[in-house]
Amino acid sequence: MSQPGSAPAKGPDAPKADAPKVGTTPQAGEAPVPAPAGPIVPEAEFDAALPPLSGDINAPLEAMTPPTSGTTLPPVTSVPVTPQTATPPATGPAATGDVLPPAAVLDAELAQPLAPLGTFDTAPLETAADVADRDAPEIRYETVLAGLDIQDLESRFKALSALREGDGKAANETQVAARAREDEALAVRLLKSLGYYDATALSVVETIPAGSPRSVGRLRATVTATPGRLYTLSSVTVNADATVPEGLVRRELPLKVGDPIQADRIQGAEANVSLRLPQQGYPFVKVGERDILLEDQSPEAVGAYTLPVDTGPRASFGQLTTEGDPVFDLKHLNVFPRFDGGDLYDTRKVDDLRDALVATGLFQTVSVEPVRTGRPGPDATEQVDLLIRQAKGPARTLAGQAGYSTGQGMTLEGSWVHRNLFPPEGALIVNATAGTQQQGAGASFRRQNAGRRDRTVTLTASALHQSYDAFDAFTGTLSARISYDSTPIWQKKFTYAFGVELVGTNESVYDFARGARERGTYGIAALPGQAMFDRSDSLLNPTRGYRLKINVSPEASVRGAVRPYARTMIEGTAYYPVGQSLVIAGRARAGSIFGIARDDLAPSRRYYGGGGGSVRGYGYQRLGPFDPNGDPVGGRSLNEFALEARYRFGDFGIVPFVDAGNSYESTFPTGSDLRFGAGIGGRFYTNFGPLRVDVATPLNKRPGDGRVALYISIGQAF
Repeated sequence: MSQPGSAPAKGPDAPKADAPKVGTTPQAGEAPVPAPAGPIVPEAEFDAALPPLSGDINAPLEAMTPPTSGTTLPPVTSVPVTPQTATPPATGPAATGDVLPPAAVLDAELAQPLAPLGTFDTAPLETAADVADRDAPEIRYETVLAGLDIQDLESRFKALSALREGDGKAANETQVAARAREDEALAVRLLKSLGYYDATALSVVETIPAGSPRSVGRLRATVTATPGRLYTLSSVTVNADATVPEGLVRRELPLKVGDPIQADRIQGAEANVSLRLPQQGYPFVKVGERDILLEDQSPEAVGAYTLPVDTGPRASFGQLTTEGDPVFDLKHLNVFPRFDGGDLYDTRKVDDLRDALVATGLFQTVSVEPVRTGRPGPDATEQVDLLIRQAKGPARTLAGQAGYSTGQGMTLEGSWVHRNLFPPEGALIVNATAGTQQQGAGASFRRQNAGRRDRTVTLTASALHQSYDAFDAFTGTLSARISYDSTPIWQKKFTYAFGVELVGTNESVYDFARGARERGTYGIAALPGQAMFDRSDSLLNPTRGYRLKINVSPEASVRGAVRPYARTMIEGTAYYPVGQSLVIAGRARAGSIFGIARDDLAPSRRYYGGGGGSVRGYGYQRLGPFDPNGDPVGGRSLNEFALEARYRFGDFGIVPFVDAGNSYESTFPTGSDLRFGAGIGGRFYTNFGPLRVDVATPLNKRPGDGRVALYISIGQAF
């Protein structure tokens, strides 16, 4: 018993209150307690009475079978109750002993199985309120914004605004008010993103006063923002391990004390760390969660910035490894990297490796990722292997292209390519040409990345018919060529090509001694070579820099006698940007053929001027000497000049241009009797180069020259 004034004891050791005992005579005021009874229904009998259960949850429910009259239930023990809890006797048929009265007759429809749940119509019933809202007239409102004329925030707000998205229409005023509250939060969010962390915003929806223009039934939703103070950085702290060079992380985090605490600026600076450190030997860098402590109680609105950075180990390149469905083995994969084992890790070189693999066109998917090895490398680095995951893609391609130019007419070209018929990267190419002035077919074997990245070996056999004013030729060619080329992925300063050609051609040629055109057959052996020095900024669309290209081809022509000679050509192009949208481009080209008379040359090996790649405005091959019938006969020398102003706006461009040039019978170009053409072109810029459409006219037109020439192709003129 508890002491006076103390709280009653609680818990398992507390004394129990006196309780009536079962089977004893109750004290005064106590209810009688019945003696213990056995279970109402034995458990075995209860389990046997349960119906079988189905595993199909969509099966219809069984019908409820009412109990039959006279069903006998187990005996029920009576429990005496006090007069206060007694219930009135049930009305209706009385039970006889332990037998229930007969059940009432059920509705026949209730006895049917329930329908599956999937057949129920779950569409909510249409209420009177729904009908009222649907029939309510649409109201109009206008949006007024104030306080966001900071760093183009107003345009960003308009792009995200709920009020603006509603286009000035709403079902009722409540909907307008809800949109205005959304825009309050939006305004505050945008201001905080620029460092205004005390920003507030308030929206008001009001009826436009009567008498104002278009005031009938219109509302005005005004969102007013108050920027407050601009918070700046009071300190910039980087928590990172020591790096080589020292302070690398802080140097690559472009934040300084006094910078506004702007979301874009902070996120961009942190992204720069994630980008630049893997380029300088830290492939596994992880930028942690920043912490900015705002000192909002300070007279100055400042915040202390802290950034944890896990740099990971300083790494050098190790070995290539591969897994997956192999397209290339490790020997050929090692042709692609532009780094050596032990070089400091640079993620740009890893990206270049992946891009070069993708450019082969032989992968469905390919990935390159660094893998830690724990092996020591040079300069206290850890060697990191590159895991290349390969999945084969389709190796066959069917392609086609079309072009048109004045003098050459329409040209259609189609090709079928199997890029890996002779692994690795041994391609079979079958092509055909159909045009108004040339028709032909050919087959080539091409092995790319042959022992060296971007080195290509090509073997070709072709047959071609060409019909121009200058000549009509049936030509068969066998050739072999080795080239080291630039690609859009890797534009090289120096490239080269060399090879051998065997040509048999039957051509129409004008015989000046006889004064008539006749056909002649020529056998030609050539050793063509090319070297190119490139300092331009783009392979497909240069805007600055220059290029210099030299072609030399020692050849021998056989037509009754063997006549050795050499064909040469030198070409230079330059590109100079004027502002952001204008590029001035120029080209000069000169060619000479040494050691043979013009009339001993096959007409197809002579130099001609005119056309889309030469002097625009003149027909293809229409510049140079002519025979008495007015057909071009070509020459042994050539000079050409071009000047373009390439103005670009978005994906389109306009290019006015002036061209000049001619071909000559002499060995060297004289520079006299230049022919000029001028025109204007349109450009549509794509990711594979510009689509070019040029229209030109000759400025010093000769008899027989057309007034206008049209050229359509892909790529810049030079």
